[in-house]
Amino acid sequence: MIYFVIRSTRFRRRHRPYGGQRDAVLLSPVIVTVVIAGLAFSTPREIAFSRLLPAAPALAAALWPMLPTVLLGAFCLMLMIGLSFVYSDLGTPYTAAAIVAVTLAAAYASHLRLQREETLFQVRLVADAAQKVLLRPLPHRIQDVEIESLYLAAQEQARIGGDFYEVADTPYGVRLLIGDVRGKGLSAVGAAAAVINCFRENAYDQPDLRGIIHRLQITIGRYGAAVPADDQSEHFATALIAEIPRGGGHVRILNCGHPPPVFVRSGEVHVLDPALASTPLNLAALLGDHYYVDTVAFVPGDQMLLYTDGVTETRDRAGEFFPLPDWMRRHSAAPPRELLDRLHGDLLRYGGGRLDDDIAALAVRCRHPGAQER
Repeated sequence: MIYFVIRSTRFRRRHRPYGGQRDAVLLSPVIVTVVIAGLAFSTPREIAFSRLLPAAPALAAALWPMLPTVLLGAFCLMLMIGLSFVYSDLGTPYTAAAIVAVTLAAAYASHLRLQREETLFQVRLVADAAQKVLLRPLPHRIQDVEIESLYLAAQEQARIGGDFYEVADTPYGVRLLIGDVRGKGLSAVGAAAAVINCFRENAYDQPDLRGIIHRLQITIGRYGAAVPADDQSEHFATALIAEIPRGGGHVRILNCGHPPPVFVRSGEVHVLDPALASTPLNLAALLGDHYYVDTVAFVPGDQMLLYTDGVTETRDRAGEFFPLPDWMRRHSAAPPRELLDRLHGDLLRYGGGRLDDDIAALAVRCRHPGAQER
């Protein structure tokens, strides 16, 4: 039975993860059965440890499929009958009836659990497919620009959220988008998808970054008007668009209320705050239609980090925010992929193994023309 349980559980774990439970945990119903049986045979009959046998199939319902749960209940029943030959006055009929009743209930509970796990597994498949459409894999290199991405969900079981990014190789250069919808749940995902799809279409056609932002404003406004009224106030987003023209030399940045990018040049770290504030998406009616483009040098060897506020708002146990500029100074020499991998690990350690908000980040480096891939 133990072999059957392990094989069955491992097979199902490939389809329905058990959250990393070890085989020792999965075998705990067997361990409980052995312990109770040992105590029942080795202690005086007045203590009657055998009355605890129904606990074993009850525990199995939370960990095992239905058939192994029933088999364990049957084994406990036979064990109780065997004990009755040693101790004739244990109240065997009552304990046996309890084992049968608990086993039947446990089998049904196991059946319901597996059905729910199957439903959850199918939902996760859909969520994974949706995430691949919403945040599709980015090219690692476009022209002489190296690009790496990072996405972390605040909740372990989450697959998609309101943070987004995208990159497009356009006739005007490499254009990058990163942003954060301020809503929650499926409505935020829908707003993020609308913004990304609009960017993918207009990044190739609009010659100016302001033109792209105007199209994004119209899109998120239309999306907000199409959802229930009590959700409309949440459908605004911060966004940042960067454009690295063909031939490089500089980067244009239009920052609509988004956290400022961090630049690394010759080991020096600079935070690029916008010279003038631009209006977040879908707030033009309240704050005015104001958009400004900053231009800064971006030469071979330079690197910039674009990120959502989940990075800088990660707190440690003392409530202190993650010191991103200081962290970048310690890791300024790291290439984009290594930089994001280190950021991932350090954010989790800084937050005590958990995140309070979704995180998206893009690491972008200007390569020397003709540089070979490593």
